[in-house]
Amino acid sequence: MNEKGCFTPADILLPKENPEKFAVIACDQHTSEPAYWRETEEIVGAAPSALRLIFPEVWLGQNDAEQIEKINKTMREYTANGVFREVKDTFVYVERQQQDGTIRHGVVGKIDLEEYDYHKGTDATVRATEETVLERIPPRVAIRQGASLELPHVMLLMDDPDGTVIEPLTAQGDSMEKLYDFDLMQHGGHIVGRKVPAKAAEQMTAALAALKEKGDGLLFCVGDGNHSLASAKESYRKTGNPAARYALVEIVNIHDAALQFEPIYRVVFGVDGSALAREFVATCGESTEETAQRFEIVRNGCVETVSVNPTAKLAVGTLQHFLDDYLARHPEAKIDYIHGESTVRELCKQENTVGFLFDGMTKEELFPAVAQDGSLPRKTFSMGHADDKRFYLEARRLK
Repeated sequence: MNEKGCFTPADILLPKENPEKFAVIACDQHTSEPAYWRETEEIVGAAPSALRLIFPEVWLGQNDAEQIEKINKTMREYTANGVFREVKDTFVYVERQQQDGTIRHGVVGKIDLEEYDYHKGTDATVRATEETVLERIPPRVAIRQGASLELPHVMLLMDDPDGTVIEPLTAQGDSMEKLYDFDLMQHGGHIVGRKVPAKAAEQMTAALAALKEKGDGLLFCVGDGNHSLASAKESYRKTGNPAARYALVEIVNIHDAALQFEPIYRVVFGVDGSALAREFVATCGESTEETAQRFEIVRNGCVETVSVNPTAKLAVGTLQHFLDDYLARHPEAKIDYIHGESTVRELCKQENTVGFLFDGMTKEELFPAVAQDGSLPRKTFSMGHADDKRFYLEARRLK
């Protein structure tokens, strides 16, 4: 175990010039919008950019091996050609202004993968928040295996209602050395990064240790980047590379006022919606108890409200448990995960389509749910809007 804790300072690489063109959004965003990534290409042009160091998932399945080799070559070239400046042994305090003007506060450092486990039921210090889809790991491991650099879009959440870890840094504000300050492209808002002084870093580390003890060993839940962190762990297990034991991440207090959770709804296609709805109610059992979970079932442009006995702490868990079993028995049915009630209602005007609306998980429910149920069903929640997701900016050497 790392005696300094599972979250420690890192030797962080930052672009020397044009951070506005270097920083790009997480690779798993806008996956159905190739136009977004083409526009990003136009903005970046020939400038050094994280766009050349990542594999946007919108392009997966198109000459993957060739693209991965090109990314690895570019990493080596950027390092050799002095694209980066290095800030040694540091945390970076980040203020990210979002679309609505609110500011999300975080700290970038490295996490010890020995203290992280994505398997359900683990008692690790760092735990996944959603069920890991094992098929999604090998392609990401392939990308990381040959990489000489890593760039983080992983965000870890901590349950710090008293504001003991990050908030003292916020109070120091301008007294800390500024590392970057610029507008992010493509409606990404604004970002400022400051170097955390040594004394403040020690105080933060002590606060994290106290928070871990208070949480009975659970310190961080993965907010964004579940599969990327799982892939980092598997890559480390395969190579044993000491540098790969760590992964660069940003930590955020779940109680940060700018951090909002939004539900992700379910729509099932190619089914008899009435029959599926009846089976769901029959399987869970209809209930009028206070503990009942409420769903709006949308089909043929109509809405039916049902209340059922919970089979998981969260309504989305009860529903997903049922749907996983149902889909296994009905291979003709297809499921999609939808943001926004209006989109669900519009889709469910189609024949043989049924949608489920439910109350989303509140931020306060996350840590108790992970502690009780282990990792949650995939696509349980979304942390804010797509354009407010983490941008690649900081980097760290893996070789």
